[in-house]
Amino acid sequence: MTGAERQRLKKLAYGHKSEYRMRLRAQVVLHAARGRSNAAIARETGLHLDTVLTWRGRFAGQRLAGLADRRRPGRPRVFTALQTAQVKALACQPPAESGTPLSHWSCPELAREAMERGVATFVSASTVRHWLAEDALKPWQHRSWIFITDPHFRPKAERVLNLYARTFEGDTLGADEYVISADEKTSIQARCRCHPTLAPGQARAMRVNHTYGRGGALAYLAAYDVHQAKVFGRTEPRTGIDPFMALVAQVMGQQSYASAKRVFWIVDNGSSHRGRKAADRLTSAFPNAVMVHTPVHASWVNQVEIYFLVVRRKVVTPNDVTGLSQVRDRLRAFEAGVALLRGL
Repeated sequence: MTGAERQRLKKLAYGHKSEYRMRLRAQVVLHAARGRSNAAIARETGLHLDTVLTWRGRFAGQRLAGLADRRRPGRPRVFTALQTAQVKALACQPPAESGTPLSHWSCPELAREAMERGVATFVSASTVRHWLAEDALKPWQHRSWIFITDPHFRPKAERVLNLYARTFEGDTLGADEYVISADEKTSIQARCRCHPTLAPGQARAMRVNHTYGRGGALAYLAAYDVHQAKVFGRTEPRTGIDPFMALVAQVMGQQSYASAKRVFWIVDNGSSHRGRKAADRLTSAFPNAVMVHTPVHASWVNQVEIYFLVVRRKVVTPNDVTGLSQVRDRLRAFEAGVALLRGL
């Protein structure tokens, strides 16, 4: 045994990162190098005598390479590559194309369809799942999308994004110009659960009873100062022109918006603030206010939607309240918390 081989075998036999099987094989060879008998090595390592003979012989014939596992042919393939590809191709087709009354495929349904088409005599759902995982195919999932139908999408979106960057029509906004992002969140329900909500515990999520009593619904209107991270909110029985103008009056009645040179109101194309009439109505009530519409079907450009997303996740869902007054109080408290965080 050479010095390099001995050093390598010691590292395999006593290294804390060595595989257990390689550790035993190296120990067998090291014991043999010290002149110990096969029976003594078997007792020392806890291996069968035939196993000791095997690894001594492997090392004698092939040196260190002989301690590695030999390649095994494994079980013969049950399915051909063509069958696998056919099932994957089927998963990439909508079920309606094959006349199946389903909205999407699942692994058991794909397996059943493959057998009905004669792709294979029998194939299990777990086998189909393994095949799909090879190419990250998930036909049971879907994502929605929508065509941009506004012919003026680019200039409208560009104007909104430029306002976020504090520019308007090529000019930088001044210190006395503000950008407000506003919208409504409709139908926030007050749900009183029929059984008390259970707090989360160890290895247990919070449990909310599915059955509830309806305590009414309200609309939440919010205006978000994009550059100062201020939120102004109010609750109304329903949405409409009057509730939206009440929100505008709530914001524009405060300093420094009342005395500002211009206050840009970014809104979507909802019925409360749609079109030129809404823009004229806003300017007539507040001459320093300028309404800017997002493109059609692009309310996601409006930054207040991010705030509404946080409200839905943190305040509204799930809720277990006694009535609308508790919903209002919770929304007001959340607004106060946002203001507190802004001041930190």
